[in-house]
Amino acid sequence: MNYRVWVLLLLVWLPGWALAGSCTVLIVGDSLSSGYGLAAGKSWVDLLDARLKKTAPPQKNQQWRVINASVSGDTTQNGLQRLQPALDRHHPQGVLIALGGNDALRGTPPAVIRQNLVTMIRQAKAAGAWVVLLEAPVLPNYGKPYADAVAKLYVDVAREENIIRVPCFVCDVGVKDGMMQADGIHPNEKAQAHMLDAVWPHIQPKLRCPVKKP
Repeated sequence: MNYRVWVLLLLVWLPGWALAGSCTVLIVGDSLSSGYGLAAGKSWVDLLDARLKKTAPPQKNQQWRVINASVSGDTTQNGLQRLQPALDRHHPQGVLIALGGNDALRGTPPAVIRQNLVTMIRQAKAAGAWVVLLEAPVLPNYGKPYADAVAKLYVDVAREENIIRVPCFVCDVGVKDGMMQADGIHPNEKAQAHMLDAVWPHIQPKLRCPVKKP
């Protein structure tokens, strides 16, 4: 195995903190963040990564990057199972949790969604990361009382855990013409910049990359 191959393998397997000059935002979400139905590099998460590299203030030659750990179809329970390994590997400065929509599609009890989110938030905080919670869209499948209860739990969790909540970041594009894919559930490429604009003001003040000690 030649030197170049060894270097490539090393970069793949090194945890995020070991990559010199980077500070990391970890995103744990579902199809709304994974780029479902979109060309590679066109999701709002990809746009976020590009904006961070362009606009976030560099400190001591360090730069922000995004690790997208989103998986289409994931629930809060799936996210809970995957979060700690991702924290251990990447040691992010910030974590964005964008889960709950698939729970709501399945009629998961709000108390279960709430507990999963709280556990994830506390795991991220224990790892030294700031946390932003993205409120999930809730379709009216199970009636207004259920939808209201799910929406309320995001408000309550954010307040009780003292973190920032981003109001439903896809709800605006969901009611605009020409912003959705054919399935009527997933935003299209045109909508991704609008989704990022809904998230950006909430995370921008937190983009202070700490200088790593030698």
